Amino acid sequence: MEKEDLKILNKGEEEEMELLGYRLCRWRMALVSLGVLCTGGFLLLLLYWMPEWCVKSTCCRTTARDAQVVLLRTTIRYFTFHSTKYYWKDELQNFEVLTRLFFGVNEIAVKVPSVFKLLVKEVLNPFYIFQLFSVILWSADEYYYYAMTIVLMSVISIATTLYTIKKQYIMLHDMVAAHSIVRVSVCRSNNETEEILSTDLVPGDLIIIPRNGTIMPCDAVLVTGTCIVNESMLTGESVPVTKTNLPNLMPGDIKEEANCAYNTEEHKRHTLFCGTNVIQTRFYTDELVKAVVVRTGFSTAKGQLVHSILYPKPTDFKLYHDAYLFLLCLVVVAGIGFVYTIVLSGTIIIESLDIITITVPPALPAALTAGIVYAQQRLKKIGIFCISPQRINICGQINLVCFDKTGTLTEDGLDLWGVQRVENGSFHLSEESAYKQNLVKSHFVACMATCHSLTKIEGQLSGDPLDLKMFEATGWTLEEATEEETSLHNRIMPTVVRPPKQLLPPEPVVSPEQDMELSELSSAYEIGIVRQFPFSSALQRMSVVARLLGEKRMEAYVKGAPEVVATLCKKETVPENFAAVLEGYTKQGFRVVALAHRRLESKLTWHKVQNISRDHIETNMEFLGLIVMQNKLKAETLGVLQDLHRANIRTVMVTGDNMLTAISVARDCGMIPPQDTVIIADAFPPHDGQAAKITWRYADKPSNDVCHIDEPKTQEQYHFAMNGKSFAVISEHFPDMLQKLVLRGTVFARMAPDQKTELIQALQDVDYFVGMCGDGANDCGALKRAHSGISLSELEASVASPFTSRTPNISCVPSLIREGRAALITSFCVFKFMALYSIIQYISVTVLYSILSNLGDFQFLFIDIAIILFIVFTMSLNQAWKELVSRRPPSGLISAPLLFSVLTQMLICFGFQIITFFWVRWQPWYTVWTPLTDVCNMSLHLNETDHYDNDTEIDEHNIQNFENTSIFYVSSFQYLIVAIVFSKGKPFRQPSYKNWPFVMSVLSLYFFLLFILFHPVEIIDEVSFFLQIVCIPFEWRVKLLLIILFNAAVSVVVETFILDIVLWKLVFSRDKQGSFVVTPAGSIDLPAQKCPPWLCCSNKIPKARYMHLAQELSVDPDWPPKPTTTTEANSCSETALPITS
Repeated sequence: MEKEDLKILNKGEEEEMELLGYRLCRWRMALVSLGVLCTGGFLLLLLYWMPEWCVKSTCCRTTARDAQVVLLRTTIRYFTFHSTKYYWKDELQNFEVLTRLFFGVNEIAVKVPSVFKLLVKEVLNPFYIFQLFSVILWSADEYYYYAMTIVLMSVISIATTLYTIKKQYIMLHDMVAAHSIVRVSVCRSNNETEEILSTDLVPGDLIIIPRNGTIMPCDAVLVTGTCIVNESMLTGESVPVTKTNLPNLMPGDIKEEANCAYNTEEHKRHTLFCGTNVIQTRFYTDELVKAVVVRTGFSTAKGQLVHSILYPKPTDFKLYHDAYLFLLCLVVVAGIGFVYTIVLSGTIIIESLDIITITVPPALPAALTAGIVYAQQRLKKIGIFCISPQRINICGQINLVCFDKTGTLTEDGLDLWGVQRVENGSFHLSEESAYKQNLVKSHFVACMATCHSLTKIEGQLSGDPLDLKMFEATGWTLEEATEEETSLHNRIMPTVVRPPKQLLPPEPVVSPEQDMELSELSSAYEIGIVRQFPFSSALQRMSVVARLLGEKRMEAYVKGAPEVVATLCKKETVPENFAAVLEGYTKQGFRVVALAHRRLESKLTWHKVQNISRDHIETNMEFLGLIVMQNKLKAETLGVLQDLHRANIRTVMVTGDNMLTAISVARDCGMIPPQDTVIIADAFPPHDGQAAKITWRYADKPSNDVCHIDEPKTQEQYHFAMNGKSFAVISEHFPDMLQKLVLRGTVFARMAPDQKTELIQALQDVDYFVGMCGDGANDCGALKRAHSGISLSELEASVASPFTSRTPNISCVPSLIREGRAALITSFCVFKFMALYSIIQYISVTVLYSILSNLGDFQFLFIDIAIILFIVFTMSLNQAWKELVSRRPPSGLISAPLLFSVLTQMLICFGFQIITFFWVRWQPWYTVWTPLTDVCNMSLHLNETDHYDNDTEIDEHNIQNFENTSIFYVSSFQYLIVAIVFSKGKPFRQPSYKNWPFVMSVLSLYFFLLFILFHPVEIIDEVSFFLQIVCIPFEWRVKLLLIILFNAAVSVVVETFILDIVLWKLVFSRDKQGSFVVTPAGSIDLPAQKCPPWLCCSNKIPKARYMHLAQELSVDPDWPPKPTTTTEANSCSETALPITS
């Protein structure tokens, strides 16, 4: 049916949305208006909180084309969602992002909302609406002091929130606005140049990049010249990168041009991204460095990152969901009390409603965020900066961390271990250095000296660390053309490299008759880099075209991954033992780079080379040999990974390096223990009518004894390893197999940046809480997708990831997890305490309602201000425990340990208040209290008549009586008892006695309460009058103290001994996340039977998907796959077939 059509926006992307069209319905709007009037405006608030309900209650369904409302009301045929405009297209019969029809202003507009707008939005929060209802109710019940205090607290809370939000908006606005509006030169028709503001740029404009550099105001692709760019704002990587112009295809390449459309990811080496700093440009005389604008505003790379900060992906964390359920349960309990009070008191509706207001504490929102704020401050002190504080709690649940290898687990710098040249299709013996006189004019050294992307910035060589080490090993010098030199030529001046003079052969003796200039020219040996094809992560290689001074024909040099470079070379030039030699190096953990060379055809002129595609260059190469680089582990890596393994946190390596090198490094750093088996999955896509398949092979174990590798023994653990190509095939053709592989996958090599992101998503799909640690260069997507992304960067804050660490090693990972666990436990402690505070007060009020009494106005004030605020904001100050433990905190409030804790403490408090209430009525001295009652023999030192009138006035609400005073004393101590009981330390936080503000607050309150309990009343008469407590006999005070002490003892024993020692270890050790132990080997052990069958259910199916898979695979006789077998992808199922010889 046309009216029921469903449209999809951003299909397959992170913000995929379903779009349903609606049109306004007058009769529905009339009914809603009537409902708003009948409910006094409450229905309008409800519809404000529930936009979907608002649309469905006021509109009727219609086609998307005729829609007046698509979640947002609009009068023209587009709407804006998260700063992105969507326009209706008749051809598609759907809305589409406005890219060609309407570009708008080129600016990343971070609008700072007005204080009034923020105030309205904050005040309309359901919590503050409830507070308003409570204040009105308290005022009607003449609780003016308490109502004014709550109003004051709410105003302070709102003001603080508004200030924080406003400050964050201003900071983000200033960060985005800096250099965002500049004057740019745009090329128009007839070779005219027009200078305009960057806000007027639209896609398709041809702009000139200034010689002295600039901050890019948009995303643009270079069409002429090259640029040196600092992209640290986007990636966190401070090493400048070289951007080259898009290849200008030759006339015969029109078909290829049609098939090769511009793609930002594939052509990022040619793209200048918005917000990046262009440091230098190299240009032609007649044709300056030019770029075509491809994206503007929020569509740019910077715009998308700012967009992700403004509208972060909702963190679907169980804690927040359970918190609302828990509050709902409290409201249900309050409803029961409401009904009970109405039945008991008849018509006292206001006092009955009052009991509902007790269930939601005024300080709850601020209390819950206190732990996160304190954790954020502690993280900042150790150099970890956070732009997404709500993720700190989620860090406490991390049970798997992915690490990049180079620069993260290993040192940034590489050391040249040696080289192994190839001549006539066979390897020479390995050599320690290429700095030799007999090699100075070889193609091998020429490739090392030219095939790089190094540049000089302020006289210093800068670029990729591998390129730097390789070039420095040759001893050559690099010289770039100056602006004056480029202005003398019609084409771009090449970068020139020269060998050291001492390595060159002696110059021949020059006779006087010879021309000195010709002699110098013939004896000079230098190579000019004519064209550069930058390194591509997808292609895993880079290449250059160079020409030796005096030579007519040019040379092509290629450097890259050995297995890739070998496929580009003539077979006869690749040694037969190439695979064996490469495997020998990679097994030792070396990083290996292959070199290749080809002499280009004489018809390829300088101009043609500038416009040729790299596919024409990188073919029919001659294999030159291998460069062997040593990449040492960082000193902190081994210890940190051991700490994570002891804490049962899985570690995974995700790298762009060679498979065997990655496996070797994984063994060296302890990710894969020496005795464990590594199963390599090689996947192949469908080919020649054959289905996609996976072949399984077992990697050799590091051992001196050569033995046949058989299938792993039962006590051994196994790990899967695969490269990026196999990962892509398995993701597409073996989706069910992928989940099984990531369960034990430890090494993922040759992974492209987008594949890293897909891996993070695959791990999250099986319910892992995933952390990602990388250097920020190629890991931006994965860092943002992970639950906790940590970028190792010198920047104070990077939009590349939620967390940025100034510490250049992975020691920040356990620190972040420890702080996350401490913040999470703090949130639990605070919520439990606030829940018990509400319940204790609810019990007190409900019990007193039975005698038509209540707590006094100032008693409420004392409890809520003096006790609760001091306690709740100091109990959050416990610092994180000094080490990671194997146990993780629960992820939600609705878990057995937490529910048991709250319910038992609730029953204990209820029991002791009931005992106090009935016991005081059974005392021989008990009588109904009046202002003239004298059970303390006070008539000699207290003039009752002085306060008679006031007492009579207060007694209209029956506040002053023996039951009220006794309940007040006991309940006040109960708040402190549960605060101490819930404020737990080890194993996630430091002990409470180290939290001196909390200790001082508790001791001060204990001292004050004991003082007013036991001190002679005449001295504290004003305090007694203020708190509306009455004098009670000394022996009853002693009995109250005994009740309090016994209450404290029972609470501590139940919480500390029964819950933490007995039940946690026996019953709750298999919590809902499941303690299916992740051993240091990275495997998942099914839980052992720790308790009797009648006490814990061993057959319970775990909720986490990865544990469920582990259970299934543990009883699967065909898993893990046997060596030398193949798994083929069928249309309906997967079938393992052994390879036939």
